[in-house]
Amino acid sequence: MQKVKLGKGVIIGENVQFGEDVVVWNYVIIGDNTKIDDGTHVGSFCDVGKNVMIGKNCNVQAHVTISNGCRIGNNVFIAPNSSILNDRFPQSEPITPPIIEDDAIIGGCVVILPNTTIGKRSVVAAGSVVTKDVAPEMVVKGVPAKPMMTRKEYEAKKKDFAKMQPR
Repeated sequence: MQKVKLGKGVIIGENVQFGEDVVVWNYVIIGDNTKIDDGTHVGSFCDVGKNVMIGKNCNVQAHVTISNGCRIGNNVFIAPNSSILNDRFPQSEPITPPIIEDDAIIGGCVVILPNTTIGKRSVVAAGSVVTKDVAPEMVVKGVPAKPMMTRKEYEAKKKDFAKMQPR
């Protein structure tokens, strides 16, 4: 088993913990006291703050910002250029980082505002701005993000879409 694979130009703070088979690509910054669990991949040019916890088997794509204190569950996918923010009134105290629960999917260019929870198996569509909690098994989209369908409906549409693609 490989402990961690680091790309070029990775900057790691103090007391950072890596699980087994973690991959961190090029030019990533990881703040102090952060934990990245087994099997997680972090794409190039990400900024992972201090005191962050990222669960097992997550896929954090390139150019993602994860602010200090954020909690990300297991099997979470975060598409490129998304920002997970922790401070509703920048440079205020206390910070209120969001929580992303297990098996969530975050689309590209999503902004998740502080003090929100992205529920288990929920999906946030690309370009959305999350201002309120997202219920488990719900798909949201828009600015601000609003419920559009259930995860079950999303999976059925995804399956139909795959059938239509040429082989």
